[in-house]
Amino acid sequence: MASRAVITARQERLGAELRKLRERAGLTLRAAARALGISESKLSSTEAGRVGVSAERVQHLASQYACHDATFVSALVAMATEPKGGWWEGYRGKVPSGYLDLAELEHHAKHLTNFECVHIPGLLQTGDQVRAIFGASVPKLSEEQLETRVEFRLRRQQALEGMRYAAVIHEAALRIRVADRKVAREQLLQILERQVNVRVVPFDVDGFAGVVDPVVYAGGPVAQLDTVLVDSQHGSAFLDAEAQLARYREVLHKVEAAALGVVESRELIRRLAQDF
Repeated sequence: MASRAVITARQERLGAELRKLRERAGLTLRAAARALGISESKLSSTEAGRVGVSAERVQHLASQYACHDATFVSALVAMATEPKGGWWEGYRGKVPSGYLDLAELEHHAKHLTNFECVHIPGLLQTGDQVRAIFGASVPKLSEEQLETRVEFRLRRQQALEGMRYAAVIHEAALRIRVADRKVAREQLLQILERQVNVRVVPFDVDGFAGVVDPVVYAGGPVAQLDTVLVDSQHGSAFLDAEAQLARYREVLHKVEAAALGVVESRELIRRLAQDF
């Protein structure tokens, strides 16, 4: 099978999971390749996501690595046999590749939990809100780049259909005006119109420290395939190590514990919209 010209984060994840299975079995790359009857370079390329892998090969690898978790193996097989490309591939070369990986993650997630301290979550933003955010980019985007990114972000919101989604938003993000009062008010009203679980961390809560960067926790078909996306000024990172997942589950637990209930949160959002 020919090497891929582009490797997505999801393809890398499948390869990484196969590598983890090998390492848990106590096999070196050389020993595993010999047992499987393939070259080390082919196995290495498979684990790096550089080449595809068939359902039969995934099952064979799992058997060789003594993985008896049938549900997990089935999830890996499903990843390996997914149809190539989704709607986001039409934007390759037009938006940063990390945006495509995020859209693919959202598309396949069984549930999403999102925390934002400064911005309204992207899946809940209005077109004018998105345009104002990208309009402030440094360096400045061309008009074509700007409109493409707005279009892409709004299309991502289709992932909300039929998926369990929960957002925890700090009151600061609700009050920040990235454009003007009209855009801010329309943004808050749209959040109220959406049939999603939104909770707010108010300014007057005590002991809320150390949680600033945006976090997206995406639930996979099995817990082993959960993924955390963390955004920072230096870019985005996809995390999937067991210790990392456990850490961010605890982070989100603390955030949720500090937030108002759904009803109280909606009332706060409604009052803020009236103030604008």
